[in-house]
Amino acid sequence: MASVQALDKNDTYNYEIVRRFTLTTLFWGVLGMSMGVVIAAQLVWPELNLGLPWTSFGRIRPIHTNLVIFAFGGSALFATSFYVVQRTCRVRLVSDSLANFVFWGWQASILAMLVSYPLGITTSKEYAEMEWPIALWVTVVWLAYAYLFFGTIARRTVQHIYVGNWFYGAFIVVTGMVHVVNHLARPVSLLKSYPLYSGATDAMIQWWYGHSVVGFILSVGFLGMMYYYVPRQAERPIYSYRLSIVHFWAIITLYIWAGPHHLHYTALPDWAQSLGMVMSLVLLAPSWGGMINGMMTLSGAWHKLRTDPILRFLVVSLAFYGMSTFEGPMMAIKTVNSLSHYTDWTIGHVHAGALGWVAMISIGALYHMIPKLYGRERMYSVGLINAHFWLATIGTVLYIASMWVNGITQGLMWRAVNADGTLTYSFVEALQASHPGYMVRLFGGALFASGMFLMAGNTWLTVRAGQRIDRMPIASAA
Repeated sequence: MASVQALDKNDTYNYEIVRRFTLTTLFWGVLGMSMGVVIAAQLVWPELNLGLPWTSFGRIRPIHTNLVIFAFGGSALFATSFYVVQRTCRVRLVSDSLANFVFWGWQASILAMLVSYPLGITTSKEYAEMEWPIALWVTVVWLAYAYLFFGTIARRTVQHIYVGNWFYGAFIVVTGMVHVVNHLARPVSLLKSYPLYSGATDAMIQWWYGHSVVGFILSVGFLGMMYYYVPRQAERPIYSYRLSIVHFWAIITLYIWAGPHHLHYTALPDWAQSLGMVMSLVLLAPSWGGMINGMMTLSGAWHKLRTDPILRFLVVSLAFYGMSTFEGPMMAIKTVNSLSHYTDWTIGHVHAGALGWVAMISIGALYHMIPKLYGRERMYSVGLINAHFWLATIGTVLYIASMWVNGITQGLMWRAVNADGTLTYSFVEALQASHPGYMVRLFGGALFASGMFLMAGNTWLTVRAGQRIDRMPIASAA
């Protein structure tokens, strides 16, 4: 049998690009979540902005959101999709040079955001703050990514396309589409532009994009991750392959229509608001179908949770996914939204998905991959993974529970009126009532971020002790 070193490049997987994105996922995760702790601390002690414009909450917050969504979450999706598409198609990526371009192009995009946002160079749109030159560059990188992914599928050596790749593919196509449409603008200078749309139309396009970022990056993309890593770590086939196909078509059909629920009680036409509410409610069915499919994959393997902390990360992430995809449709109901909107309840809901679902399934997937990428049987320390799991779980629960309490408190105080029609509470009184919740949120976020530092240390020890696998034979890896 030929040695690994003697194999031709086309007979091996490209793990170098997977390693690069894996390590940058960890780096951006540590940085992004640390930034989250900083802005949480600013809400407890406002003096922490040091009186400087570029360290104010309004400028640092978009750095945090973009670091977590695009730098951490995006890099996790790049790493896992390249890993999964090669192994399930049993073929090397279609172009190594293009893969390198995607990696460096994506890092350049993140750095451009980090430089421009503190300087106030933004469009001010949620999740779409990048000005037109950055948005154009991201489009080029994304097209290269799409060619890499679909080109690899096109030259697969197996007939079947695994369902995880369907989810990754949908995430790539829809994210690219909504990014281009929402960033159509009239440039007036190198660093300033105005949207092509105006008024309620601009708001509708923005939240069609904004909720699609949540739906197709933070849900559909990570569901592709779930459909590969949960069965692999549990060493069980997916519970129902038929259900996974129904799940795919239902969720991509419905998710694109849910954006108007961000615009209840605004200038948006009432029929559009109602359409967003109805589609959000219907979306509960496929979301829970996917969650149940993932959970039931552990049938006959539940005992592994006692000894496998990586599987714990993956399963608990599914629990948070189920919870947040129940909470989202409920908050889309107009009467509930009248209480929850503009309050910290929304922040709690977002982080139930971002920390509990996105971050925890990414962490589980990375823990699964890292030993394989560096020639180790397992991570350097299982004890550190256990500690990370409890820090992440407790931190997430404290975070979201404090924001739920704050949100309901704020909503009730804001709508309370006296007999003469005047407000019972001032805004400052509502802010004072929220202060204990902000302290709990800061503590929970700090716990979660400290777990990321443990993971970074555990990874460094694993990498240092392991042997890089530059060329893994496709036949033995399949």
